[in-house]
Amino acid sequence: MQSYKNIYLLGTSHISVESINQVKEFIESNKPEIVAIELDKKRLYSLLHKRKLKLSDVKSLGIKGFIIHLIAAYIEKKLGKLVGTSPGDEMKTAINLVKEHKLSLALIDQDIEITLKKLAKAITWREKLRFVKEIIKGLITRKPQIEPFDLRKVPPKKTIKKMISLIRTNYPGVYKVLIEERNEVMAKNLYNLITKYPDKKIFAIVGAGHEEDILKIIRRNQG
Repeated sequence: MQSYKNIYLLGTSHISVESINQVKEFIESNKPEIVAIELDKKRLYSLLHKRKLKLSDVKSLGIKGFIIHLIAAYIEKKLGKLVGTSPGDEMKTAINLVKEHKLSLALIDQDIEITLKKLAKAITWREKLRFVKEIIKGLITRKPQIEPFDLRKVPPKKTIKKMISLIRTNYPGVYKVLIEERNEVMAKNLYNLITKYPDKKIFAIVGAGHEEDILKIIRRNQG
């Protein structure tokens, strides 16, 4: 966790037990007035109501966006089962504690439909082919590019940096839309909260891969 002025920023893994415990411990111990989470209204609704993708969602997401969302949700669900959690359980924990302690909830992420539509346009054929090649290579060699880590915990910072570096190098379109642009959006929304509520303690929960860059952007804006 990192802090700056009145904001406390926690980088989590959306399937780790450790992240759930960290969220609960901080809110229970520090009672922040505002809890900001890496969700938009649509993802919040889906998380709380366990809404699954339907064919009708193709209209709003586009075919490519729909497929990308479907694959990502499937992978996260499978990984979550391995450690006994569901994707986003740390966010659910935060939301429940916000209700219990009558705190304010802020949604800081970009609209999921905007993100997926941008992603569908940004992914090049080269990136798609590379993705297929890496799957085949992984099945044949079974040699991971990332050092294995405990899924019940947030990956070490060294591992996170390597993951982001690989995405930036191998999948620049994915990096730009899913990481770089969303970092800017979330940093702007957190900066607005800091400016509007300078005397309130703000606890922000984001994916571990976003934590450092979001804080850098906030500091840059403050300067």
